[in-house]
Amino acid sequence: MNKQKGFTLIELMIVVAIIAILAAIAIQAFPSYIAKTQVTAALADMHPGKTLVEAVIVEGRSPTVVTPAYLGLTRSVHCSAVAAQFNDSGVGSILCTVKGTSAVDGKDLLLRRSNEGIWSCDGSALDVRVRPTGC
Repeated sequence: MNKQKGFTLIELMIVVAIIAILAAIAIQAFPSYIAKTQVTAALADMHPGKTLVEAVIVEGRSPTVVTPAYLGLTRSVHCSAVAAQFNDSGVGSILCTVKGTSAVDGKDLLLRRSNEGIWSCDGSALDVRVRPTGC
């Protein structure tokens, strides 16, 4: 007797149906992953400025000299506009208007520095679910 090997048509259809269901679930989550990645990239563009602000304060210079140009922050692929403002005690913020998908485009990512030297993203116009974990 000749024994045939292989899959039946019904087995192949079940596999295709399972893959389609998994793809439908993944497609739903994909836009939020993209938005979070774009915000994370914008935050990465801002981090050198954060380090420079701390250096100015540690060196005893007035933080009021800090401007986007001083920090080396310019418009980039991830930020359509940048701003920085600090007072004499070091309280202030670095702002980036994020470029990206409709979920984040034109919204401000705001890095605030408190009097104690703690940085946070409080007050950003971005939804909490797209903010990076370390923000």
